[in-house]
Amino acid sequence: MKPEEANQLLQPGYLPFEAGYQRLDNGILLVAARSSLINVKGHMIDWWFSYVHTTEQYKQWHPEDHVYSDWIGERGTGKYIGGTHIAHEKLGGDTVHKLKINFRSPSELLATEHFTAAGVSTAVHARLGEDGAPGWTAKMVHLVRDTSYGCEMRSRFWLGCFADNELENDYDTRVRIYPDEVGTGLQKHCHEEMSILGQFLPALYQSYHL
Repeated sequence: MKPEEANQLLQPGYLPFEAGYQRLDNGILLVAARSSLINVKGHMIDWWFSYVHTTEQYKQWHPEDHVYSDWIGERGTGKYIGGTHIAHEKLGGDTVHKLKINFRSPSELLATEHFTAAGVSTAVHARLGEDGAPGWTAKMVHLVRDTSYGCEMRSRFWLGCFADNELENDYDTRVRIYPDEVGTGLQKHCHEEMSILGQFLPALYQSYHL
Protein backbone atom coordinates (compact mmCIF):
# COMPACT_ATOMS: atom_id res chain seq x y z
CA MET A 1 0.00 0.00 0.00
CA LYS A 2 1.54 3.27 -1.17
CA PRO A 3 0.55 6.61 0.42
CA GLU A 4 -1.85 7.34 -2.43
CA GLU A 5 -3.59 4.02 -1.66
CA ALA A 6 -4.09 4.78 2.05
CA ASN A 7 -7.89 4.72 1.73
CA GLN A 8 -7.58 0.93 1.78
CA LEU A 9 -7.42 1.42 5.55
CA LEU A 10 -11.09 2.47 5.46
CA GLN A 11 -12.20 -0.94 4.21
CA PRO A 12 -14.07 -3.17 6.70
CA GLY A 13 -12.01 -5.58 8.77
CA TYR A 14 -8.28 -5.87 8.20
CA LEU A 15 -5.83 -5.87 5.33
CA PRO A 16 -3.54 -8.83 4.59
CA PHE A 17 -0.57 -6.82 5.95
CA GLU A 18 -1.17 -5.30 9.39
CA ALA A 19 2.19 -5.65 11.20
CA GLY A 20 5.84 -5.72 10.15
CA TYR A 21 7.61 -4.06 7.23
CA GLN A 22 7.66 -4.40 3.45
CA ARG A 23 9.83 -2.92 0.72
CA LEU A 24 7.49 -1.56 -1.97
CA ASP A 25 8.36 -1.77 -5.66
CA ASN A 26 9.26 1.94 -5.71
CA GLY A 27 11.72 1.55 -2.83
CA ILE A 28 9.54 3.02 -0.07
CA LEU A 29 9.82 1.09 3.20
CA LEU A 30 6.29 0.51 4.53
CA VAL A 31 6.07 -0.18 8.26
CA ALA A 32 2.81 -1.32 9.88
CA ALA A 33 1.75 -1.84 13.49
CA ARG A 34 -1.57 -2.60 15.17
CA SER A 35 -2.20 -1.87 18.85
CA SER A 36 -5.17 -2.54 21.14
CA LEU A 37 -5.70 0.13 23.81
CA ILE A 38 -7.98 -0.77 26.72
CA ASN A 39 -10.36 1.97 27.97
CA VAL A 40 -8.98 4.45 25.42
CA LYS A 41 -11.15 6.13 22.77
CA GLY A 42 -10.23 8.08 19.66
CA HIS A 43 -10.96 11.48 21.21
CA MET A 44 -8.45 10.64 23.96
CA ILE A 45 -5.78 9.93 21.33
CA ASP A 46 -6.47 13.33 19.79
CA TRP A 47 -6.16 14.92 23.23
CA TRP A 48 -2.84 13.17 23.88
CA PHE A 49 -1.24 14.55 20.73
CA SER A 50 -2.44 18.02 21.69
CA TYR A 51 -1.02 17.52 25.20
CA VAL A 52 2.43 15.91 24.95
CA HIS A 53 5.13 18.57 24.85
CA THR A 54 7.90 18.39 27.43
CA THR A 55 10.63 15.79 27.66
CA GLU A 56 9.15 14.55 30.94
CA GLN A 57 5.77 13.97 29.29
CA TYR A 58 7.41 12.36 26.28
CA LYS A 59 9.46 9.98 28.42
CA GLN A 60 6.27 8.77 30.10
CA TRP A 61 5.20 7.52 26.67
CA HIS A 62 8.31 5.32 26.34
CA PRO A 63 10.81 5.69 29.23
CA GLU A 64 13.55 3.74 27.46
CA ASP A 65 13.40 5.02 23.88
CA HIS A 66 12.23 8.64 24.26
CA VAL A 67 15.09 11.06 24.94
CA TYR A 68 13.99 14.67 24.26
CA SER A 69 10.85 16.57 23.28
CA ASP A 70 9.88 20.10 22.28
CA TRP A 71 7.22 21.74 20.15
CA ILE A 72 7.13 24.37 17.41
CA GLY A 73 3.79 26.09 16.91
CA GLU A 74 0.55 26.46 18.80
CA ARG A 75 0.36 24.54 22.07
CA GLY A 76 -1.93 24.31 25.07
CA THR A 77 -5.10 25.06 23.12
CA GLY A 78 -6.16 21.51 22.27
CA LYS A 79 -4.81 21.85 18.73
CA TYR A 80 -1.83 20.06 17.19
CA ILE A 81 -2.45 20.02 13.42
CA GLY A 82 0.03 22.41 11.83
CA GLY A 83 2.46 22.13 14.74
CA THR A 84 5.80 20.35 14.68
CA HIS A 85 6.97 17.96 17.38
CA ILE A 86 10.75 17.85 17.88
CA ALA A 87 11.31 14.28 19.06
CA HIS A 88 14.65 12.64 19.79
CA GLU A 89 14.15 8.92 20.23
CA LYS A 90 15.61 5.47 19.79
CA LEU A 91 13.94 3.11 17.35
CA GLY A 92 14.71 -0.37 18.59
CA GLY A 93 18.44 0.21 19.05
CA ASP A 94 20.99 2.49 20.68
CA THR A 95 21.06 5.19 17.99
CA VAL A 96 19.17 8.37 18.85
CA HIS A 97 17.16 9.62 15.87
CA LYS A 98 16.51 13.36 15.96
CA LEU A 99 13.16 13.88 14.24
CA LYS A 100 10.76 16.67 13.38
CA ILE A 101 7.14 15.55 13.03
CA ASN A 102 4.82 18.03 11.32
CA PHE A 103 1.17 17.19 11.89
CA ARG A 104 -1.13 17.58 8.91
CA SER A 105 -4.86 17.30 8.33
CA PRO A 106 -5.90 13.65 7.80
CA SER A 107 -7.84 14.84 4.75
CA GLU A 108 -4.51 15.27 2.93
CA LEU A 109 -4.11 11.48 2.99
CA LEU A 110 -7.54 9.96 3.59
CA ALA A 111 -11.16 10.42 2.51
CA THR A 112 -12.27 11.77 5.88
CA GLU A 113 -15.87 12.07 4.69
CA HIS A 114 -16.01 8.25 4.91
CA PHE A 115 -14.67 8.03 8.48
CA THR A 116 -18.08 7.59 10.13
CA ALA A 117 -19.12 4.80 7.77
CA ALA A 118 -15.74 3.12 8.30
CA GLY A 119 -16.01 3.34 12.08
CA VAL A 120 -12.98 5.62 12.33
CA SER A 121 -12.99 7.80 15.43
CA THR A 122 -9.83 9.74 14.58
CA ALA A 123 -6.69 9.67 12.47
CA VAL A 124 -3.33 11.31 13.21
CA HIS A 125 -1.39 12.21 10.07
CA ALA A 126 2.10 13.70 9.83
CA ARG A 127 5.17 14.13 7.68
CA LEU A 128 8.58 13.45 9.18
CA GLY A 129 12.11 14.66 8.64
CA GLU A 130 15.46 14.99 10.35
CA ASP A 131 15.60 17.74 12.97
CA GLY A 132 17.86 20.51 11.64
CA ALA A 133 17.78 19.27 8.04
CA PRO A 134 15.69 20.70 5.19
CA GLY A 135 12.48 19.10 4.02
CA TRP A 136 10.80 15.80 4.75
CA THR A 137 11.64 12.14 4.29
CA ALA A 138 8.59 10.13 5.43
CA LYS A 139 4.83 10.10 6.07
CA MET A 140 2.76 8.40 8.75
CA VAL A 141 -0.78 7.86 9.94
CA HIS A 142 -2.34 6.39 13.08
CA LEU A 143 -5.89 5.30 12.19
CA VAL A 144 -8.13 4.68 15.22
CA ARG A 145 -11.33 2.66 15.40
CA ASP A 146 -13.26 2.60 18.69
CA THR A 147 -14.16 -0.85 20.02
CA SER A 148 -16.17 -2.30 22.90
CA TYR A 149 -12.98 -2.54 25.00
CA GLY A 150 -11.51 0.82 24.00
CA CYS A 151 -9.94 1.28 20.58
CA GLU A 152 -7.53 -0.20 18.09
CA MET A 153 -4.82 1.81 16.38
CA ARG A 154 -3.54 0.79 12.95
CA SER A 155 -0.32 2.64 12.17
CA ARG A 156 1.42 3.04 8.82
CA PHE A 157 4.78 4.66 8.09
CA TRP A 158 5.99 5.31 4.55
CA LEU A 159 9.76 5.84 4.75
CA GLY A 160 11.27 7.42 1.67
CA CYS A 161 8.77 10.15 0.73
CA PHE A 162 11.28 12.92 0.04
CA ALA A 163 10.09 16.52 -0.33
CA ASP A 164 11.64 19.99 -0.10
CA ASN A 165 15.20 18.64 -0.10
CA GLU A 166 17.76 17.35 -2.58
CA LEU A 167 17.00 13.65 -2.13
CA GLU A 168 15.74 11.81 -5.20
CA ASN A 169 12.53 9.78 -4.95
CA ASP A 170 14.10 6.73 -6.58
CA TYR A 171 14.56 3.14 -5.44
CA ASP A 172 18.29 3.30 -4.66
CA THR A 173 18.07 6.50 -2.61
CA ARG A 174 15.16 5.20 -0.58
CA VAL A 175 17.00 1.95 0.23
CA ARG A 176 20.15 3.88 1.15
CA ILE A 177 18.37 6.29 3.52
CA TYR A 178 16.00 3.68 4.97
CA PRO A 179 17.53 0.17 4.97
CA ASP A 180 15.39 -2.78 6.03
CA GLU A 181 16.65 -2.81 9.62
CA VAL A 182 14.94 0.54 10.21
CA GLY A 183 11.63 -1.21 9.57
CA THR A 184 12.26 -3.79 12.27
CA GLY A 185 13.16 -1.18 14.87
CA LEU A 186 10.31 1.21 14.04
CA GLN A 187 7.65 -1.51 14.12
CA LYS A 188 8.89 -2.66 17.52
CA HIS A 189 9.07 0.88 18.88
CA CYS A 190 5.58 1.83 17.67
CA HIS A 191 3.97 -1.23 19.20
CA GLU A 192 5.77 -0.65 22.52
CA GLU A 193 4.98 3.05 22.84
CA MET A 194 1.30 2.58 22.01
CA SER A 195 1.04 -0.28 24.50
CA ILE A 196 2.60 1.95 27.17
CA LEU A 197 0.28 4.82 26.22
CA GLY A 198 -2.72 2.60 26.78
CA GLN A 199 -1.58 1.89 30.34
CA PHE A 200 -1.56 5.50 31.59
CA LEU A 201 -3.70 7.54 29.19
CA PRO A 202 -7.14 6.76 30.69
CA ALA A 203 -6.18 8.05 34.15
CA LEU A 204 -4.25 11.01 32.74
CA TYR A 205 -7.13 12.03 30.50
CA GLN A 206 -9.60 11.75 33.37
CA SER A 207 -7.41 13.94 35.61
CA TYR A 208 -7.77 16.79 33.07
CA HIS A 209 -11.50 16.23 32.46
CA LEU A 210 -13.01 16.02 35.94
